[in-house]
Amino acid sequence: MKNIEEFGIRIPEILLPKKIDLASWSVIACDQYTQDLEYWKKAEKNAEGKPSTLNLILPEVYLNSPDKADRIKKIRSTMTEYLNSDVFAPAKKAMVYIERTTAFGRTRKGLVTQIDLETYEWKPFSKANIRATEATIVERIPPRMEIRKGAPLELPHIMLLVDDKEDLLVGGTGSIAKENQPLYQGQLMNNGGSITGWEISSEAQIKAVTEAVNKIAADNTDADGSTFLFAVGDGNHSLATAKAVWDEHKKELIENGATEDELKNNPVRYALIEIVNIYDSGLTFEPIHRVIFNIDNKALIETLSKKLEGTTKEVSSKDELEKSVKNSWANFGFDFIDENGNQKYVLLETKIKELAVARLQPEIDEFLKSAPASHVCKGDVCSMVKPEIDYIHGTEEVLALGTKENSLGILLPPIAKDSFFETINGRGPLPRKSFSMGEADEKRFYLECRKLF
Repeated sequence: MKNIEEFGIRIPEILLPKKIDLASWSVIACDQYTQDLEYWKKAEKNAEGKPSTLNLILPEVYLNSPDKADRIKKIRSTMTEYLNSDVFAPAKKAMVYIERTTAFGRTRKGLVTQIDLETYEWKPFSKANIRATEATIVERIPPRMEIRKGAPLELPHIMLLVDDKEDLLVGGTGSIAKENQPLYQGQLMNNGGSITGWEISSEAQIKAVTEAVNKIAADNTDADGSTFLFAVGDGNHSLATAKAVWDEHKKELIENGATEDELKNNPVRYALIEIVNIYDSGLTFEPIHRVIFNIDNKALIETLSKKLEGTTKEVSSKDELEKSVKNSWANFGFDFIDENGNQKYVLLETKIKELAVARLQPEIDEFLKSAPASHVCKGDVCSMVKPEIDYIHGTEEVLALGTKENSLGILLPPIAKDSFFETINGRGPLPRKSFSMGEADEKRFYLECRKLF
């Protein structure tokens, strides 16, 4: 039997605050609510005057903010402040088994640990142990590297999927962990639900993890000897960023004469993640919707209808639109304000049989290449504005954005879990932003920390 490090898993040294007030300490992943500044203002109010992971991250709503550099500088200083004060308890060399009950009534199980970035690859058709499920946008890595490079602390929102029909790894380990008292327990902020975490550190617990990983690896090893152990479910660009930072740092270490042991034990080589069983009943796959700004809405809808060989019809309400899309694997919904100022809801029905987003996104990309700038007025000020696309988690937000001028909300149909690993293994990563694990409020919250640089 191989040890877990041979599969790219290593027991991390977890940092948790001495006194955990989850409602203020723990905050949702930075890549959520990218168009909803009010959400983040509310989070700031919840965390005001208290130690909080909100002070250790850069919400992506601020990614293009003119004060981004100052925000990053403040994040670094706060990390150092937390490490040098009495915020954290002594580090625990342990994994953490968690159970998260969301506001939607679903309970999802997970295992927080760290993975060796040498065993991960985001490039298409990789044979690495850990692989991307969606296309990685290379241009998105450098801005995120600015945040991670030199950061004293790491906080995870990356979630890896494991193909574990018997639920040996997460559920099996959790049944042992729950014999002890929890490390933490409480409510999360802003409709985040509740979470409980248990320590995984005893010899028996680590043995159970090791046995489970060996069994899963054996079941997911191809004839060529390659093993597809984990698929990146959430945080693909964050993990790609972590690898890019490590590759850069490793080069510097080697140039300075670092030994193999020094490279192997360098904290930057690893990334904190949460492992989730793809068959967990509490894990739902949700489509990631699109909102396109400053576009000829009718022209795009007509183009998509033609390219996807579908038919369009207007429906009477957003509820009818949402229901029609959710009840099919191949329908798309559009909501927008027409040239007369009227709210419109349009359903596109198709007969495509493959993953819907795999057909839709290339057509949107092609349309946007030649789409002209739009004449947009705000008050008395008018200008020519280029089309933009954003990716939205949750139907409510995309439908709300579709009620604003110069925007087109696009609802995508559900995503099936069946044959997920087989599909990725056979055809490589899906189009970017193909799916989301759960609704926006169910995304991972920052909680555990680890020393990085």
